[in-house]
Amino acid sequence: MVDQQVKNGIEKFPIDDQEVVEIQSLCMNCHADGTTRLMATNIPFYKEVVLMSFNCDSCGFENNELQNCGAISEKGIKIVLKVMSPKDLNRKCVYTEFSKIIIPEVELEIPKNQKGAVTTIEGVIDRVVSGLQQDQVARRIDHPDDAYKIDQFILRLVKLKDVEQNGPFKFIVEDISGNSYIENPSAPQKDDKLTITYPERSMKENHELGFFTQQELNGFDESEEDSINTMNGIKDTLLHPIGAGEHSLEELQQGEVLTFRTNCPDCNRPCDTNMKMTNIPHFKEVVIMATTCDSCGHRTNEVKSGGGIEPLGVRMEVKIRNKLDFSRDVLKSDTCSLIIPELELESGPRSLCGRFTTIEGLITAMRTQLAGKDSMFAGDSADPSATNRFDDFIAKLDQVIAGNSVVTLILDDPAGNSFVQTLTDDGTADEGVKITKYTRTYENDEELGLNDMKTDSY
Repeated sequence: MVDQQVKNGIEKFPIDDQEVVEIQSLCMNCHADGTTRLMATNIPFYKEVVLMSFNCDSCGFENNELQNCGAISEKGIKIVLKVMSPKDLNRKCVYTEFSKIIIPEVELEIPKNQKGAVTTIEGVIDRVVSGLQQDQVARRIDHPDDAYKIDQFILRLVKLKDVEQNGPFKFIVEDISGNSYIENPSAPQKDDKLTITYPERSMKENHELGFFTQQELNGFDESEEDSINTMNGIKDTLLHPIGAGEHSLEELQQGEVLTFRTNCPDCNRPCDTNMKMTNIPHFKEVVIMATTCDSCGHRTNEVKSGGGIEPLGVRMEVKIRNKLDFSRDVLKSDTCSLIIPELELESGPRSLCGRFTTIEGLITAMRTQLAGKDSMFAGDSADPSATNRFDDFIAKLDQVIAGNSVVTLILDDPAGNSFVQTLTDDGTADEGVKITKYTRTYENDEELGLNDMKTDSY
């Protein structure tokens, strides 16, 4: 594990993208001076991370670790991959120290508090095998029965990699920080082998990440010195809710622009977020938030629903035929999925966050995110066939933005907080928009955190 001196060095030395920073640090093996190298990089379709590599010239000890540069996600993440071919074993996998990895077919569970890593599915299995093989020689002498059981388990793990012979298996990553990732080689198309859900964190999991409510801090017993220091550090970084400080809830309801301090999602430095509540005609009140970071130049806009979750979900199908359809106002909430069947494009609910824009702006934002400079289909290591397929897809998307292709944009929001403008004012039906309200499934309610919500006896 990288020592505290190295972690402090991340804050002490600003790390630019792809720049390697060297720090002298203490070897955890022989306690001699070693060298830690840090490099910030961007993982395509994921986020920025810091790669750390330690080497000791005295004893030859080496260690590699990954630290997430961004903020903790609002929810946890559960990724289930069905490994069905040797190609699936080569998928890139990122997991953090808050991740738990499960392979149910062999009853394997890797607990949390392991060091984070960027590897592949096969790399995770090989790392477990390598760890189990340590000290097996001595164990066969001192504890032969235990050594035999471990050998049999290692054999089961090795057989997993021969997928064609021994059949598929599930690879599950559960991360309470929400910062783990498994590659989708079919992007931007949907991957039928990959299932991603975003469960709500429990109070215990929030405490593991260092999140405490104001009530928990106020009611804290300050009799233990170590806990006092920990809680004081948390208090310094806590955002006070509106109504407890300089802003009141009435100001927000009156449409005032409020400003509060937060951390940049890119560089994690303090920045300002502006927030205002506004009313969308024929819909509801929403909260618009805009963040600008003076340190790295990051700018983002986001929209949150001002009301609660609607009783029914909503599915809106918009036929994009001309410039008039491109000009429709659209509100996409952060629980809304986007689908373009003609392009076999499906974007999950957390992509693009919440936005209030036009149909043209929404599709352009999708194109910008997919074809960004950090696309995994660019560079010398990219698969040529995947790159050509991706280039063809981007060309088709450009044809849609240019108005040369007729497509259908589907917005599916189980929370019912998304909206598309209709172009008729006389109450008649708009032929370009089909709106369907539906009853949510148990899985929809589970993802929205409604199944565990208790409203009785309050």
